[in-house]
Amino acid sequence: MHDNNLAAAPHWDAKPGDTILFGVYPQTADGEDRTPIRWLVLQNLDGELFVLSEKIVDCRRYHGKHVDITWRECDLRRWLNETFYNAAFNTAEQELIRTTRCTDNGEGSPDTEDRVFLLSVTEIKAFTDAQGGSDNVVRRRTIGAEFARAPKPDGCRLYVYDKGVEKDYIIEDGEKFGCSWWWTRTQLQIQDGRSSRVAFIGARSNIKSYGRVDLAYYGVRPAAKLDLR
Repeated sequence: MHDNNLAAAPHWDAKPGDTILFGVYPQTADGEDRTPIRWLVLQNLDGELFVLSEKIVDCRRYHGKHVDITWRECDLRRWLNETFYNAAFNTAEQELIRTTRCTDNGEGSPDTEDRVFLLSVTEIKAFTDAQGGSDNVVRRRTIGAEFARAPKPDGCRLYVYDKGVEKDYIIEDGEKFGCSWWWTRTQLQIQDGRSSRVAFIGARSNIKSYGRVDLAYYGVRPAAKLDLR
């Protein structure tokens, strides 16, 4: 059991771009720790915080097979709302997470009701900045925690940029880390409401449309809405 960080130190007045601690998840390479998760505040609507993990927390496939699928049916949505939700948040924290109606899942793709989710393309455009962040919009590019970068037993291994464009690196504690790519929930190239392709954030923080659902090197940045009222 871990401390409920928000209950101990409420963030009623948190502003977009602020960071808060909420929940725990492994961040060291061996996965033995339970380190508080840092979240970026995207929006504060009278005490309801819309938050996005500051770093990529894990590397997972959108879906285990290369098939046409919807966000509602995919393995990653189930993992976020079951495995991650129960591992990261204690009972008191779970009570602060509101259920969110997720739209913009792809043309013709059904809306969903989720406690934890991925950002949509529309939300990414509205709340993140590809150029590096500003006073009220958070930086889109990010790096993975050590645990996210570590190879996984199922073959997942987070892509880490290692080429010559300096804007695709982030300096943290004096060390330079290559940025990594991360999933959105929005599917593109859709036929009959289903697709085997998903938008992701790639090089230069651009929104890419060709991510195959079974690719094993994209990262997960959970998002949620917290009701502090």
